[in-house]
Amino acid sequence: MTTAAQELDELAYLSAQSMPSLKVSEHFKMVKLLGEGSYGKVMLAVHRKRGTPMALKFFPRRSTSLTSFLREYSLSLSYCTHPSLTRALGIFFSTPTYYVFAQQAGLYGDLYSVIVSEVGVDEERVQRVMSQLSGAVTHLHSLGFVHRDIKPENVFLCDGACRWVKLGDFGLARAAGATVRAVWYESPFCTPEVEPAKEAERMQREGTEEELEELWITVEACIDSWALGVLVYCLLTGCFPWEESTHDDPGYRKYKQWFDGEAEREQESSAGGRRPEEDGDIYAIMREKHRDNPPPSQFEGLSPLVMTLLKELLHPDPKHRGRPEEVLSYLGGPWLLETEREAQRKAEEAEKEARKIREGGGVEEKLVREGRGER
Repeated sequence: MTTAAQELDELAYLSAQSMPSLKVSEHFKMVKLLGEGSYGKVMLAVHRKRGTPMALKFFPRRSTSLTSFLREYSLSLSYCTHPSLTRALGIFFSTPTYYVFAQQAGLYGDLYSVIVSEVGVDEERVQRVMSQLSGAVTHLHSLGFVHRDIKPENVFLCDGACRWVKLGDFGLARAAGATVRAVWYESPFCTPEVEPAKEAERMQREGTEEELEELWITVEACIDSWALGVLVYCLLTGCFPWEESTHDDPGYRKYKQWFDGEAEREQESSAGGRRPEEDGDIYAIMREKHRDNPPPSQFEGLSPLVMTLLKELLHPDPKHRGRPEEVLSYLGGPWLLETEREAQRKAEEAEKEARKIREGGGVEEKLVREGRGER
């Protein structure tokens, strides 16, 4: 067991010694349902004594172990100290049918609610969101934990313009280095390294006579990197790049072919004894690569800059996948081609103005001539 996992288990054990039983209606006024899923439900509530709004997360006792409930509560309370991580408020209790804990409420819904289908979110907001999530996930990793369930529904909004977002729902979070059963689920957020689990499930459904061993994987930070890459794409386009990250999915297959082509070109360049970034302007190099090896059709409209970022985060090999903090290196530049074209147009106009001034002898000289009455 890792140190982080051991510490979390100790905190959960200590919490179990003091968990009270409460009647919800005596202490809280229910306002509305915020979310519902396989885990249970989240209600917006107001504490009757304090008048404080908070989110109450209800876990059905019949389907939730006390240990898993206390681990999620303890993780959120003790480790989620980053401003873009949803933190528990120190209130936890049981009722005859639920385990419950209180957490900070995202009063403006979740990220999914602001994504326009097949359009996405404006680029400025996308970069704001990803900047915050990059910091939040990096912080969680630094403490020894991996979220494992990053998706729009688990990113909560503290204002309507996404100036402050919070990553929440730590039910699947595990300590880095822990071993878990490889579970396949049909989603673009599912990493390609668990594709063998899909094949194993298929063989079991078909009733193969072979004895199948359970597949186990090590929990690593690169799981979250993959999810952040898919999230960037989703926010920019309002779509997903593929339905599932397997070789029989057409969208993923096209991406993998493009990625392999990029890797081959970089290998050839390295064999030539030079690094591409030594040749000049890095943005120009990105644009040239974009033209020479165009990304698959589903990436149309995305700039060479963001494609370079996606290539880092969506690396099919988990050992070479980029870290969440690498998002920060790509902020400020254009992530959409239309933004890049607009920036280029403005730069060309500015250059034209500068050329006119230079050809006219400069601003200062012109003003001096005008002051003397010269023409």
